[in-house]
Amino acid sequence: MPWEKSFDESDVVEKTMQVFWKKGYAATSISDILDVTGIKRGSLYNAFDGKDDLFMRGLLKYDAEQRRSMMRELESVDDPREAISMFFDFIVRRSNSDSDQKGCFLVNTSLEFSQHSEAVQKVVTDAFKEISAFFEKQIKRGQEGGSIPDTISPRETAKALVASLVGIRVMGRGTFGKAALQQIADQAKRLIA
Repeated sequence: MPWEKSFDESDVVEKTMQVFWKKGYAATSISDILDVTGIKRGSLYNAFDGKDDLFMRGLLKYDAEQRRSMMRELESVDDPREAISMFFDFIVRRSNSDSDQKGCFLVNTSLEFSQHSEAVQKVVTDAFKEISAFFEKQIKRGQEGGSIPDTISPRETAKALVASLVGIRVMGRGTFGKAALQQIADQAKRLIA
């Protein structure tokens, strides 16, 4: 009799994403995955290609639902300075409301970069390139419209803004409090003033 799946794959991906997001790839065991999903080992391996497959699916899900969704919303903001400001306000709010102190799944994955497959590394690299490109585009738009000084380098400033983003998300995992995270965001915003 052929194997019949008795669970929702998207539910399994969601639950495992949460475990990977909180614990990291290396610290998450197959036992952790089986515990959180409630499925048997054989069923897991019949439906997925193991831990790496589940991690990649979770990372892609997070990227689509969190980062890409936010970026689409911010791309529609007319004022480029406001778009960048909204980006950092959102990141600070997200960090401050993160009661589990999980941080950002993409940033966390970048901190374990060398432990991951080339495919996972590409997802992370592409995500950060897209964020940097967003900042660079907004800076150039602001310079064209006169709201951002021509004296700053769009590419270098975009990279500094990405570094501020990473700092907020890493330090927001418990090292810095709300006021300190807001100070980092405010300093990032001053880079385009």
